[in-house]
Amino acid sequence: MPLPVLKVEDAGGYIPSEDRWTLVESFVRSYGLVRHQLDSFNDFVDRKLKEIIQEFNIDLGDIKVRFTDVEVGKPRFKEPTGVENVIYPMEARLRNITYAAPMRLKVMLYINGEEYTETVPLGDLPIMVRSKYCNLYGLRPQAMMKKLEDPNDPGGYFIINGSERVVVSQEDLALNKPIYDFDERGATKIPRAKIISMGPGYRTTVTIEYHKDGVIYVQIPKIPTRMPFPVVMRALGLEKDQDIALAVSDNEEVQRELLASFEMAIQVAPTVDEARDYIGRRIVLGHPRDVRIQRALEYLDKYFLPHLGTSPDDKVRLSKAIELGQAVAGVIELYKGWRQPDDKDHMSNKRVRLVGDLLAQLFRSIFAQFVQDLRNQLEKQYSRGKIPELRTIVRADIISDRLKHALSTGNWVGGKTGVTQMLDRTNYLSTISHLRRVVSSLSRTQPHFEARDLHPTQWGRLCAIETPEGQNCGLVKNLALMATVTVGVDESSVEAMLREMGVIDVLEARRNGIKGANVLLNGRLIGVHRDPQALVAAIREARRRGDISNEINVGYIEKLNEVRVNCDGGRLRRPLLIISNGKLRLTKEHIEKLRRGEWTWDDLVKNGIVEYLDADEEENALVTIGDTKDIDLSRYTHMEIIPSIMLGAAAHIIPYSEHNQSPRNIYEAAMAKQSLGFPYANYRYRIDSRGHLLLYPERPLVTTRGLELIGYSARPSGQNAILALVSFMGYSIEDAVMINKAAIERGMFRSIFYRSYETEAMRYPMGESDKITIPPPTVRDYRGAEAYAHLDEDGIVPPEVFVSSKEVLIGKISPPRFYSALAESQLAGEWKDNSITVRRGEKGIVDQVLITESSEGFRLIKVKVRELRIPELGDKFASRHGQKGVVGMIVPMEDMPFTENGVTPDIIINPHALPSRMTIGQLLEAIAGKAAALYGTLIDATPFEGVPERVIREMLMRAGYRWSGRETMYSGMLGTKLEADIFIGVVYYQKLHHMVADKIHARATGPMQILTRQPTEGRSREGGLRLGEMERDVLIAHGAAALLRERLVESSDKYVMYVCEDCGMMAWWDDFKKRPVCPIHGDKGRIAKVIVPYAFKLLLQELISLGIYPRLKLSEPVG
Repeated sequence: MPLPVLKVEDAGGYIPSEDRWTLVESFVRSYGLVRHQLDSFNDFVDRKLKEIIQEFNIDLGDIKVRFTDVEVGKPRFKEPTGVENVIYPMEARLRNITYAAPMRLKVMLYINGEEYTETVPLGDLPIMVRSKYCNLYGLRPQAMMKKLEDPNDPGGYFIINGSERVVVSQEDLALNKPIYDFDERGATKIPRAKIISMGPGYRTTVTIEYHKDGVIYVQIPKIPTRMPFPVVMRALGLEKDQDIALAVSDNEEVQRELLASFEMAIQVAPTVDEARDYIGRRIVLGHPRDVRIQRALEYLDKYFLPHLGTSPDDKVRLSKAIELGQAVAGVIELYKGWRQPDDKDHMSNKRVRLVGDLLAQLFRSIFAQFVQDLRNQLEKQYSRGKIPELRTIVRADIISDRLKHALSTGNWVGGKTGVTQMLDRTNYLSTISHLRRVVSSLSRTQPHFEARDLHPTQWGRLCAIETPEGQNCGLVKNLALMATVTVGVDESSVEAMLREMGVIDVLEARRNGIKGANVLLNGRLIGVHRDPQALVAAIREARRRGDISNEINVGYIEKLNEVRVNCDGGRLRRPLLIISNGKLRLTKEHIEKLRRGEWTWDDLVKNGIVEYLDADEEENALVTIGDTKDIDLSRYTHMEIIPSIMLGAAAHIIPYSEHNQSPRNIYEAAMAKQSLGFPYANYRYRIDSRGHLLLYPERPLVTTRGLELIGYSARPSGQNAILALVSFMGYSIEDAVMINKAAIERGMFRSIFYRSYETEAMRYPMGESDKITIPPPTVRDYRGAEAYAHLDEDGIVPPEVFVSSKEVLIGKISPPRFYSALAESQLAGEWKDNSITVRRGEKGIVDQVLITESSEGFRLIKVKVRELRIPELGDKFASRHGQKGVVGMIVPMEDMPFTENGVTPDIIINPHALPSRMTIGQLLEAIAGKAAALYGTLIDATPFEGVPERVIREMLMRAGYRWSGRETMYSGMLGTKLEADIFIGVVYYQKLHHMVADKIHARATGPMQILTRQPTEGRSREGGLRLGEMERDVLIAHGAAALLRERLVESSDKYVMYVCEDCGMMAWWDDFKKRPVCPIHGDKGRIAKVIVPYAFKLLLQELISLGIYPRLKLSEPVG
């Protein structure tokens, strides 16, 4: 039986809250939470892959190669024995294999006019888990469980060498369209337009600037000098000044501003050929005129606005000229104040590059190298007079290795790093959040205040709360709950549709004096329409009827008299309910169909009840929340589905978040991803490098609708705790929390920490290989018999054995290798101990041992160790309102204060944690949790529509409690009544993965660095605690010379050095003569012995290596 949930009574809006959430639920049920990743990957394999290979061909005269198609199979793995098996994600994780599918390339080969068709292997493509090409696709939950897979796992990631990796979505400025702004670097503001154009595998930038001499200059990539824009227009084929002027605008005021540019251009390049020569001289100086013209044309075709085409076609060149004219007109409008500079942070000027785009970019560059390699091989074969056999010369491993390398390191083409990351598996929420992340490409070190700000157009698209603190604040964002990303529609089909709707070609309209609104398709001017409002209405109506793709959006910008039609990929859009003729199209009947399962979310879109708006189209919309029936719907175009879709997945778990100060919600969104919970249902089979599991996770009593929708209540990461606010004994000072010892003993907040250790028995050349066995005492680096005490005779530790720091889990010895000739005679035949030991400072019980084979066919052993973590002093806890603190005291139950009913709190926090932080949501949660526990019901605390305070207080009073949530309490130590009434309630608390057991560190003597002979750094290396420059300054200020010497020399890198008093050079010790020798004076030098830090001696030697002669002057010894 599901638990009852107490929800707020309907406030009397146009749509009841329950019905609104039915819509959200149908959206999540249809699309899941990571659909954007899956759709983008599917689109890449279905469409983009084929397009990329068809961009390339090889022409060697007699031999021509055309690539026609590519087939992608199902994930499989070729064993070292040669057998091919179907592989599922779990096997890939356990065996450190890449989850990939084979690609086969269809090739048309023409030799002396004869045609041959071949299919050649093209390497392996890593496959996204749960995508259309994954072996789990279409399986029922029961079948998935048989494959040891969690049916609720979202997918959307890759498995590379056994580790799960996410391709993080990148936020970028919109490409292929002019962006207008002012260049404010000089003394005067220069109006300019920038077009970042994406060619096949490369991007170029064209800048158009209006200078104070009245000339409009164009800066073309790879040409150092700027040119007047008519020169470029002429070079593209527009010879007459009149044509050039019309390509810019038919407005006489705009045309007057072109005079200075024409005058300058006519002096340098009056004809088409001279304009091309003018550009050619700047590319290849000193060549004949014909060559210069040819090179200029090739250059313009390839590098000038390559997104419009790179073929030497007059139509393409004309479209480039019109785009340049459009940008010039925009710059003039900006100069005249008719247009405002573009807002770079407006979502209409942003595009999200999803996994499909990023993989396409990567695959294109790898395939180009593959084709180049193939071309070289064909030339070589043909020059020897052989008929090439493609199957033998194709190197498919190039593509497999490069794809795998890029996905495993995150190093992408174009020098980008961190494109892929290890999937965060701390808990279910952190996984979902990681898959929905959007990262801005801006630098983290610069301020960029505007880029970090929350922009109004992000409402409903990007979460208003979830962003990290610190340097990435506002640059790393997350998708809102109902945001979707467009995949993209073919632009040519949309252009043809617009022409049918009456859009007239630009030059034709201007030559014939036809006035109207400019029509822009994806930012590119394609024509003019006489009645823009009618065009916009027609497109919208066609979309709502389902005649055209719902990915096409249209907006009319009245101020600029401009119709913007968008159909490109990467636009963030959000769904809204349509209001037409003053009536909401959604009816009660539609909601009932959704509830009965007769309709899905897609039916709402197909029937024109819901539509997706991008940021450009939303500029035309007036949206009402529709929370009251008093409003006149005829004023509005759309209704919000629900206000709390402004939040993303992580922010939805905060109850009553509208009652908290905003930074507290931001802190909680970050901490929810660090809380221990139930990350995946197959935890008993997975062997991850590290992981946590909360033993008794509970769903929160005070819940939100978003929390239930994302599946958090089935995979929770916290427990409901009885919380009291009281300054009890002062051990809760500075945000510390005091926990009831009896609650801990009953199992509260117990968790298990898993750590895995693994090794491979490698095989080496010369037939030698590692051995997994108990190392004999004769091996080098033998650890002593007690270290190997737990091993079985096969050299592997058995399950359920308690192991602790430095004890051996897998005994392994390696053959003698890699020694120099000198060392070989000394070390001949000496094997080395390479055993795997438990990490320093860790302990636990061996949970699981896996013996399998790696992808290379080596024996692979994995050992999973579990450690029970019971809450202790210093462990970090947090509520869902950003109230975090470490355990300051564990109090015996009998010492805890108790209520009249004998209830003792599980957690006590300091009342001072609340006033300055203003987390009123926590107070509301405490009384709501108290009512929930008393009535045996969950209480809904969804932002903006939770059960109000009034209702909760009435419930408490009906149950015989005070409305304020306070109770009389008695001291557990004295038995006397506490003077103040204490606020006590039930709050959901989370245990975070910052535990003191992972952080405690101390050192006496230990390992030293080889280079500087100073103690190593860091806990994992058993490092020292550094006394840095600032601490040194403090000791100098105190005059504590002896302490300073002890810290910096005696306890660090004390070294005895010999110095020649005559020349000041360092002397060296001669082992034969048993005395120090000066490098200049030899035996005759007067040599003194001094004690210095070894780092100082190293500095002197490094100065000498630079040719500097450091002379040391010694004073008389003191004392």
